[in-house]
Amino acid sequence: MESPNHEDRLRLLRFVCSFAWADLDVNTSERDYVHQLTERLHLTEDEKVLVEAWLVVPPPAEDIDPFDIPEEQRQAVLEAAAALIRADGQVAQAELENFMLLEALIGALEMTEMTEELPK
Repeated sequence: MESPNHEDRLRLLRFVCSFAWADLDVNTSERDYVHQLTERLHLTEDEKVLVEAWLVVPPPAEDIDPFDIPEEQRQAVLEAAAALIRADGQVAQAELENFMLLEALIGALEMTEMTEELPK
């Protein structure tokens, strides 16, 4: 994936933060992972403030739509979500279910895109 732009970075972190909230508890390991990710993605100070807010209150559900993830960012979102749910050394059932749902939706989206390309 090419270097993510502002919108891509925030989209990725919205998903990651939503996974941190899956079990209704954002623990220190998850928070640390998010902070590492913000550094790796070179977030601006304004973006970091927004992400910190999502660690206090989850991002709005209407902002977490797998169908809004561009094709070139889907794998990065899945990998970041998987890393987040493993960050504390344990995977809660809610985290696993959310991840499996995201993975299934992204897979369905990719299948839909493939069939749209078929001749009619």
